[in-house]
Amino acid sequence: QVQLVESGGGLVQAGGSLRLSCAASGSIFSINGMGWYRQAPGKQRELVAAITSGGSTNLADSVKGRFTIFRDNAKNTVSLRMNSLKPEDTAVYYCNADVKLRSYSTTYLRFWGQGTQVTVSS
Repeated sequence: QVQLVESGGGLVQAGGSLRLSCAASGSIFSINGMGWYRQAPGKQRELVAAITSGGSTNLADSVKGRFTIFRDNAKNTVSLRMNSLKPEDTAVYYCNADVKLRSYSTTYLRFWGQGTQVTVSS
């Protein structure tokens, strides 16, 4: 139905930058919210950043001032620019999208990407 493909993870030194991208494709009528979550080993998945179709954003306190989320509604993509990375940012990062599959659908369904590893060395 809907596929989300992430790219841009990798290994970076503390203080460095990375940009994650996520493209949604498939049976999509419209997308409401999009966002990024992360999960570190032994920890629960947590929200990093979210953005509505209108461009309103919500960032976790731990990344405010360092991360920026933005999207391209025409291309169904969402990106996360990560600056001043810290070792505690190390995690698998997952993108998500709340998708309306048909014009007559009454609900949005949440889809997830497969995850991309971000490792920040000290």
